[in-house]
Amino acid sequence: MNRTGHDNTDFFVGTEVERTPAYGMQTLFVVGTHPAAHIEQHLNEDIDHIFFGANHSFNPRSFADWDSWEAMIAYFLNNDYLCTLDIPVALAEQFLESYLIESDLFIPQIRVPLPYIKQWNYNTMIKLDDKDFAATNPGVWCHSLHDLMDRSTYTDWRDYKGDKTL
Repeated sequence: MNRTGHDNTDFFVGTEVERTPAYGMQTLFVVGTHPAAHIEQHLNEDIDHIFFGANHSFNPRSFADWDSWEAMIAYFLNNDYLCTLDIPVALAEQFLESYLIESDLFIPQIRVPLPYIKQWNYNTMIKLDDKDFAATNPGVWCHSLHDLMDRSTYTDWRDYKGDKTL
């Protein structure tokens, strides 16, 4: 992910600006996987939330990669931190096999890129579908793209400027 000022950084801190259950919390953002002890060095008493997979870094390519991500996040969930993981939609089904989703302190954030969103017309719909007809879900959910882009759920790119790289 191209983000000015965040080149070659593995950690940054700031206020969670995305409209999730952690909105407004002091957050440690973690890029990639790291030993828990290394992450703990960046925690302080003001941090209530850890955002894993920052800068689109969650992209496990092997079982060992998956295990590293799960172990890293589980350590902090077990130590009562609220934890988010930014999950690309392409990995959503695989992620359901993770035990992390059973934790009430875990926020799975499924990332669905939709370039040029403002160019879609007023009739555009987003369909939450199944992987095949009647395969795993009881049906489908269709939402107006226009309605999903409500002001109360919007985060402007300018809101991300308050982060401090570590």
